[in-house]
Formats: sequence, structure tokens, C-alpha cells
Amino acid sequence: MTLSTADVIARRLYAAGCRYAFGIPGGEVLVLIEALERAGIRMVLTKHENCAGFMGEGVHHKDGAPAILVATIGPGLANAVNVIANAHQDRVPMVVLTGCVSAPHSHTYTHQVFNHVALVEPVTKAAFRVELGTAPAIADKAVAIATDPQPGPVLIDVPVDMQNQPAGGERPPRSRPSPVAPAPGPDLDTARKWLRFAERPLVIAGVDAVNGDAGSAVADFCRTHRVPLITTYKAKGLLPEDDPLALGGAGLSPRADTHLLPLIKKSDLIVLAGYDPIEMRVGWQDPWLPDARVIELTSVANTHFMHNAGLSFVCDIASGLAMLRDPVEPHATWTDGEPAEVRSALKSACDPSEPWGPAGLANECRKALPRDTIITADSGAHRILLSQAWECYEPRGLLQSSALCTMGCAVPLAMGRKLAEPERPVVAFVGDAGLEMFLGELATARDLKIAIPIVVFVDESLALIEVKQRGMQLPNAAVDFGATDFPVVARALGGHGIWCDNRTELRGALSAALQRDTFTVIAARIGRRAYDGRL
Repeated sequence: MTLSTADVIARRLYAAGCRYAFGIPGGEVLVLIEALERAGIRMVLTKHENCAGFMGEGVHHKDGAPAILVATIGPGLANAVNVIANAHQDRVPMVVLTGCVSAPHSHTYTHQVFNHVALVEPVTKAAFRVELGTAPAIADKAVAIATDPQPGPVLIDVPVDMQNQPAGGERPPRSRPSPVAPAPGPDLDTARKWLRFAERPLVIAGVDAVNGDAGSAVADFCRTHRVPLITTYKAKGLLPEDDPLALGGAGLSPRADTHLLPLIKKSDLIVLAGYDPIEMRVGWQDPWLPDARVIELTSVANTHFMHNAGLSFVCDIASGLAMLRDPVEPHATWTDGEPAEVRSALKSACDPSEPWGPAGLANECRKALPRDTIITADSGAHRILLSQAWECYEPRGLLQSSALCTMGCAVPLAMGRKLAEPERPVVAFVGDAGLEMFLGELATARDLKIAIPIVVFVDESLALIEVKQRGMQLPNAAVDFGATDFPVVARALGGHGIWCDNRTELRGALSAALQRDTFTVIAARIGRRAYDGRL
């Protein structure tokens, strides 16, 4: 049987492990959607393409396969640009499927027509328009490019007249490359020598270690050689954060930086394990001294120059750590105990004992929720606080947009993650403004019977921007808004809703929410300026 172009693309995505696609149908993608369903990939209707992409990412964090986003011609793809850019910056493998008018019509027909490829090229790893006979190669290339280090989004734009055309034969899926370790030689000898004589070593790990499944390797390295670990926000949980060697996440909190950056400057060896600085704020440009001993294990060559390293190995992160670690005998490190003091200071800075407020809320949720709970965080002040205060015990325990830092991601991320693993507790944390951006997606949760608690930090303000505004001694402008009765809205959209004003109410609301078969909006009133002095 001769396969159509749409069938070849769908089968290749199924072979890559994809079982869900998300988006909104339009006339130009109906054949593609039918092919996905025929191949065994469930098409899930959402209310907005942006949320569709984040739901796909949520599934990816469970099954490891590329997210699939389906967007129709013109406005569909235009709506999706934000989440495509997020996948590019946050290193999320994603295949974006669109349909466009046929090549002959594109020269005379104008309704909804613009160049899809040109629009998304700046925020994708690659963008392809299918032509006659190219579907097998393009499908294979799209999956390979999307999943190769560093992962990211790839567009496949399929003209409507091509979708049912014979594809010309399906290609066998590409074999995944074997892990690459640093080559023996003078540089590796020097790196091992630095580790052997280091008295104050540190590891800084990032998203490349997460995407490379290097959690066990990072934990083993730190424990074997007694090396404290700092992570980016996306790498939280590579070492369980109740381990004394775990110093938590870093990236956006100036308050945390006042403790972590001085420790880095005191270190006599810094090992970068899949550390991608795209998550980090300006204070992390060149954060160590020019003559510092730095060993970089990276998935791709360092061409950003956000930092420099004396030794840089492009390799599989786990293999690189093993090559560095195995010949070196462990020895005592940080005999002055300073990392433990920093760890204690970071915990105190979040003020977990406050009776009520954003830190108290985060602390109460961590105590009330099971250890294996996955949480998502939207962008805003609450995310910075959560990323410092929330303990993660495994990689991908806290999902967020930490490179692009886009709002509106937490709820669809949680929905996708829960869809992929229904028995796992998943909780979304979001500001009131972030939830209002995409309230309609609660109807998607209703239709899919996705039972997640959604904890809303209610302060009726764009709190992070308001803090910056005051810090610049600017007048208050365009950061405050009115109150929304979120519990009422939740019930109108088929879920449950409740207000909370203290820890006891919050604990009870969480317990009840975990037992329901629908979503629950928990609106926690924290008051204005609740983040002052906490970020």
C-alpha cells in the first residue's frame, strides 16, 4: 500500500513515541489530524494554540517523546508563536504541524496567507515546507533535529494539496547516536588533576543534564566526591533537595544570588554539568573569577560566552561525569562548612514559618502534598519564590518556563503532565493575572476530566513588575487590576472552587482537591506587596 504524505508524517511521529497531539482544527489540517488518529496519536482539542503547546510539553516530561502541536493556517500558527519560542528557549522537543495553501495558489490567493516558514524560522531549530516526494526525509529530519541536543521545535508545513499525495515510501527511523564521552588526552588529564586537588569544588547543573537523563550521574558524582550542587530552576531535583549537598535552584532571585555568587567565587573548582545559562539573569554573566578553574561538560559547544571555561568538553553529560570521576579518589572538601551555612541561609530567606503569605503558602503546600507530587509554576513573583522554597526530589519535579519566562504556562503544563500519568499528583501554581490569561482552558480540563488542584496567588497585581516599578522609583502604572471571583468561575466551567485565607483552609482544600474527579481552583488571598523583601 502506498502511504500518503500525511500518513508518513504521522507514522514517523508515532515511531518516535508520540501518543498525543494538541491544537485546534482548521480546514487545512483536517487530513493531517485524521492521519495522526489513524497512526495511534490522539488529537486533543484545546481552547488556544499556546496552551496546546504547553500541554504537549507536559506530556513530553513524562514520556520523553516530542510534543506535537497542530495549528491551522494563518491565525492558528500566529497564535502558537509564543509557545514555539518557549520550546526553543526552554529546550523542549516539539514538532509543529501546519497546513498551507498549495504552491500555485500562494501566488494569487491571499486570504489568511503568509509565509509560515519565515514567521517561525527565528524561533525554531528548523522549518520545512513539504514538497512532492520529500515527506519521508522531512519527517525523519524533523524528529532528529527536534530531539538532538539541544532539543527544540521544528515546523512541518504541509500544503493542502500534498497531504493526500503518495509520499514515495517510508524511511526507517534513524538510530539514536550513542553517548559521547570526553576523549582521553591532556585536557582530560588536567581536569582529573584539578578534581584530585580541589578543596572547595562546586557543581552547577542545568537543563542539558535533565534532557540527557543524567540525574543519577550528577547525584553519584556529588555524593562520591562530596561536592555541593547548585542547579538552574529546570534542573532542580537532579540531586534530591533534602540532601545536605543540594543548595537548590538559582537564576532569577537576587536574594539567593547574595548567598550563592560569593560561594562560587570562593570555589577552587567549578564543574558545569549540562549547565545552560539561558535560564539565568544578568548577575550570572561571568559569575566566577577570570582565573577560576572551570570544567565544562556541555551538550553543544559554548558559543554564547555568557561564561568562559578553562576546559570544555562537548559530550554526553553522564558519560563526561563518569570519565572525570572514576580515576579520582574522594577526599574531604569544604572543611570550613560554608556550603552548609549557605544552604541554611537560603532556607531562612524564604521565611517558611510565616503564618500566611506566599512563603507560608508554599511551605504549607509542600508539607500537605505527597513527596512525589509534580508541580508547575507560572511566570511572576510567585515562581521565583517557589523555585527557591519548593524542594524537588527528582528531575522534572517542578515544571515552568524559566528561559522565556512566559505567562500562561502553568495550568496547561499541569494538564498535559496529568494526562500522561493520571495516578500521579500534579498541582499548578499560578498568579491571578496568569490564570485570567487563559481561563477558557479550564473547560478543556473539564472535558478531559483532568483532576488537578490549581493554587492561585491572589494579590490583584502584577506583583513582580510592581516591585520593579517601585525599585526604579516610578509611579504605579498598568500593574493593578480588579478582583475576579475565581471559585465562581471554576464552578461555571465545570470544576470546583474555594477561597483560602490561612494555612488550615489551604491544607483542607488541597486534601479535598486530590480526591475529586475534576479540577479545583484554590484561590489564596495573600494581599498586596506580599513579596517585598522575599525575592
